[in-house]
Amino acid sequence: MFIQIIQGKCSRPDEMRALTERWVTELAPGATGWLGGTFGFTDDGDAIAVVRFESREAAEANSKRPEQGAWWAEMEQLYDGPVEFHDCNRVVLMMDGGSDQAGFVQVLRGKLDDPDALESGMHDMETMLHEARPEILGSTFAIEDDGTFIETVAFTDEAAAREGESQAMPTSGPVHDMMMSFDQMMHDVTYLDLHQPWFASKA
Repeated sequence: MFIQIIQGKCSRPDEMRALTERWVTELAPGATGWLGGTFGFTDDGDAIAVVRFESREAAEANSKRPEQGAWWAEMEQLYDGPVEFHDCNRVVLMMDGGSDQAGFVQVLRGKLDDPDALESGMHDMETMLHEARPEILGSTFAIEDDGTFIETVAFTDEAAAREGESQAMPTSGPVHDMMMSFDQMMHDVTYLDLHQPWFASKA
């Protein structure tokens, strides 16, 4: 899987959502290799799009379509300033990556010192996390070549997510050890909350 994250300031969220949904209706059927996307706006006015393709080649082929270029020319005008693109060849899924039924999504950005270690420990982590935090439906780690990562975490709803966050972490045992190990892998982490996310997936 290949993931592209698109982020920028937007003060016209209704127009942007409408244009995104138009892409899903009109352009997605011709986008070979497109798998889906997670979208939303933060309280600070950031528009976030996490778009999934089968491969980088599929994403690049889509970008070269004339209709894609015309659509992006419209979309670009809805941003208030520069737009960031993050292209991630390495994608690690936890619990199948999440669910389009999620009521709340949290996006984490930071750096990983050892992506291999994260991937090798993911199976044990997701088993323990599923038991300890049932409101987490899954997540995707999209990792750039320099170790920069963007994790997209899907929750059943925000109230359950906040309640889960407030629980004290065990002070010992396998869950404690695993959580500490994962925390030590990541640094310079920032959090972006999508209170009203929406989703699209290939039919």
